[in-house]
Parts: sequence; C-alpha cells; structure tokens
Amino acid sequence: MSTEIKPVHVIGGGLAGSEAAWQIAQSGVPVILHEMRGVRTTEAHQTDGLAELVCSNSFRSDDSERNAVGQIHWEMRAMGSLIMTKADAHQVPAGGALAVDREGFSEAVTAAIKAHEKIQVLREEIPQIPPDDWDSVIIATGPLTSPGLAAAIQNVTGEKELAFFDAIAPIVHRDSIDLTKAWFQSRYDKEGPSGGGADYINCPLDREQYNAFVDAILAGEKTGFKEWEGTPYFDGCLPIEVMAERGRETLRHGPMKPFGLTNPHFPPDDSRRKAYAVVQLRQDNALGTLYNMVGFQTKLKHAEQVRIFRSIPGLENAEFARLGGLHRNTFLNSPRVLDPLLRLKAMPRLRFAGQITGCEGYVESAAVGLIAGRLAAAERLGLPARLPPPTTALGALLNHITGGHVETIDAGPPSFQPMNVNFGLFPPIIAPIASEDGRRLRGTEKGVARKMLMTQRAKNDLGAWLLQDR
Repeated sequence: MSTEIKPVHVIGGGLAGSEAAWQIAQSGVPVILHEMRGVRTTEAHQTDGLAELVCSNSFRSDDSERNAVGQIHWEMRAMGSLIMTKADAHQVPAGGALAVDREGFSEAVTAAIKAHEKIQVLREEIPQIPPDDWDSVIIATGPLTSPGLAAAIQNVTGEKELAFFDAIAPIVHRDSIDLTKAWFQSRYDKEGPSGGGADYINCPLDREQYNAFVDAILAGEKTGFKEWEGTPYFDGCLPIEVMAERGRETLRHGPMKPFGLTNPHFPPDDSRRKAYAVVQLRQDNALGTLYNMVGFQTKLKHAEQVRIFRSIPGLENAEFARLGGLHRNTFLNSPRVLDPLLRLKAMPRLRFAGQITGCEGYVESAAVGLIAGRLAAAERLGLPARLPPPTTALGALLNHITGGHVETIDAGPPSFQPMNVNFGLFPPIIAPIASEDGRRLRGTEKGVARKMLMTQRAKNDLGAWLLQDR
C-alpha cells in the first residue's frame, strides 16, 4: 500500500496563498501552488512575483501591546509565518509601523516558496471549479479573482453570496458612543425576528445640524475609483455624498429619516423629542461591541469621515473600527457559505483564504491563509482540526469571518462586509479595569489599559494553545 501523501492544491500566489502553501509544506504535506500571473496578469499587479504588494508597502502598526494589528503580527511570528519572516527581513523605516521594501519582500517570498522541496509552483489560470480528484483545495485568489473562476464560485455558492464591490459603511466601537445624547429604539418600536423593539442606536440632528452635515458631506474630499474599477453605483447602495448631491432632503428621506423615532432625553411636551434627522447604528457583531452606521457607505477620504461623522450628536468621541468605502473587491458572504474550518459548505473539498473570505488588509489576508494552510495540512494528515482561541487576534478574525457577524433581514444589500482585525472583534474584558494602585480608570487611560489586557490575554491563550502541539 502506498504511503505517498496526496498534494493540497492552493490557487493564488498572493499573501494568503503563499502563506497557506508554506504552512502546508512545513507540516510535511506536498503542495501545488497555482498562480496565473506569468500567463495572465491582472489590472493591478505589475510583476509575476508571489506576494506582490499592489497598494501600500505598510503592514501597519507593529505594537503588540496596544494595537490589534500588532498583536496579529506577534501571533503570526509565533506560528512561523513566512510572510512575517520576510517582512521583518525587508523592513524599511516607518516609525511604529512595519513597512517593507516591496520588491525585496516579494522576491524573498518567491525564492523561499520555489526552494521548498514540498512546493511545486505552476503558472496557470484555474478558470473553473477544480476537478473532483483535487480533493483538498484552498482558493486564495483575492479581490481580483479571474472572471471565469469568480463565475464558477458564484454558481456553486449562489448568485447572492459573492459580491464584486465593497459598499462599506463605517463601524463604531459601541463603548465610544455617547448615550446621554443617543438612545436605543427601533423605528416605530418594531420587533423583528431577533430584536426587541430597541435594536438601533439613534443619533439625532436638528435642522441646523442636518444642514451643516449635508454641507460638510458635499464639500468633503473624496477618493476616486481606479480606472479599472469602473463606477459601480446602484440605487440600493448609493454613497451618502451621491445621495446628498441629488437634493438637500434626500438623506433625510433615506438613511437619515427621523420617522417613527422619539428622543427619550426630552420631556413629552418638548419639540426636540422629534428630531429633524437621525443617524441609526445597528449591531454588527454577536458580541455587541461594534455598531455600523446604517446606509453610510461613502467615498469620503478617511480623515474627512472622522471629522464629519464626529460632528453627529452622540458620536463626538467615536472610535472607528472601520471607515467607509466603495471599491472593487470580490468576496464571499462567508458567515453564510463557509463552515468554521473555512470550507465551503456546499463543497467541503474547497477551502477559502485571504481577502475573498471577507478580511481586509495584507496581514489579515496572510493570517487567514496561515490558518487555512494549517487546517488543510491537519486534514490531510488525519489530525484533529484545531482553531486558535477566540480571545486571540487570529481567533477573533476567524470568528468574524465564519460566524461572528450579525445578519439582519432589513439590511438591504448583503450586510457582511470585509473587516480589518480590531479590538471590537475580541471578547470583551468583563472585570472592572483599574490601575496598579487600585484606582478605577476612565476615558483614554481606561481604553489603553483595556487594550493591553486584551493583548496580554491573547498572548497567554495563544501560547497555551500552541503548547498542545508539542
């Protein structure tokens, strides 16, 4: 009887695919990595190198005590990440961030992959669902998945379960919203299948505040689409600035309509109980730590979003887990179509990794590739599948992708949107947060302490989890 181990096929040689292939090979399982660049390019890539960085050269903050991105860096290093190893070897000065020489980084990843005895790189496009004898496949084709493969995935998952453009509304940390100005209420106190009639946070604006807000939206600096993206506006998901351009009252009769809402902060006979316009925020994750600004997809530049949205009563001190946007990005409705092990429910031999699963950012993409690779290798070797604890950055991100997102019936367009790793995805710290001398902390000091407790908990829990492999 042959003891030869069948290879795992990885489609896509970006950050996620390269990391997945490396993790599989390091486990002793052979890999065939299929990358179409070399025979067919994309609109955004410039080379055929593996793990090419097509936008920024920054992996963002490397602070593993106070930043969720820095924490995921720490966890990936602890797990032998190829992407982090080569990023560290090719870093360039960037203050507290980890930035890399993009050419040197890609060349180093490519060389390591090609030199590994367990990895075979094939330069070819996979334009359809792979044949049945490919019984373990990781699809890590990213936001620029080729049209043929995207159509095939859409056919398997269902037409509504694969998006081709992000229409991103900002997401706010729940504990940064001022509930002395905002309040909980569903429109007309309506109870939904999973709600109790007070499911939205409502931020009121009077006429003067609303007009100033519209003026700011119209004057705010916007980003443009890249030439290859086109302009994917459709009436069900217009950016707020496009709605504002259609008339001063458009937003007030769209995502900012005040009807069916009563401000409880004022007495019954006070006219301010009925706001002129209202911004609603809806719970975005099962933990209840994140709320999205309903209908606020936008092309405003990030600094403009922070400035303008903090003018909304109740959001003056808002901390944003994600800011809004609208751009091309092929991604799955992962909480609905993937199982906890990143396998397609309709075809479990297919596993997905990287941005196509609904994560944002270089590091997050590689992190999901790392986990997908380890899961595929364990499966091939007949070992139990082990997911990182949900208290870790890796576990929190996976939980968001495969089940942490809250889907609502009235959400309009698909409500699941790509997300960077952030502390809002972590299980909260329940105990009161105090200083070393027992003094109860507040404000910014409390926020910093909370983040440090979360990262320390994550390090401890990941360390204990990794020890189980020894």
